[in-house]
Amino acid sequence: MKLRRKQFIYLLLLAGILPFLSSCSYNRMIEMDEAVAGQWAQVENAYQRRADLIPNLVNTVKGYADFEKETLTQVIEARAKATSVTVNAENLDAQALQQFQSAQDGLSSALSKLMVVVERYPDLKANQNFLDLQAQLEGTENRIAVERRKFNDATRNYNTFIRRFPTNIVAAIFGFDKKGYFEAAEGSEQVPTVEF
Repeated sequence: MKLRRKQFIYLLLLAGILPFLSSCSYNRMIEMDEAVAGQWAQVENAYQRRADLIPNLVNTVKGYADFEKETLTQVIEARAKATSVTVNAENLDAQALQQFQSAQDGLSSALSKLMVVVERYPDLKANQNFLDLQAQLEGTENRIAVERRKFNDATRNYNTFIRRFPTNIVAAIFGFDKKGYFEAAEGSEQVPTVEF
């Protein structure tokens, strides 16, 4: 009889403490998860802005008949690939982010080639429409960097919170998993060689 009474008391204590512990942690985890998802939407928004600028840039460049069509084709194909890869905000793990980033890196590479080839065409470089689009693209690249940094900050805060004790217990019970980060592209630690 005494054993049942002790078990009943422990069960009551656990029942009294657990809701308080889980509701505070659970609500905070929901807020932080939503912050990560909201910041991911901002990242996608910045990348979408870049994708929207590219057709205008390509059309402006296309107006120059002797311009390399292969380079334009690469940019168009890279844009199509980059816009076809989407990541659900509910599945922001490292693998999904890597796949997304790989497609975006392909587009960045194609745009870089385009800008190098443009250097050979002084008339194109002097075209005001092209200069405006180039400035918008540069601004968008800066926005992307800012939004990615903010996403990584929100992700770090979320990941830290769900891994702390006793929150990690509540996170495990309710299925809050660690989110992935944007990471630097492979080889970006190498300093590029510049030759004159």
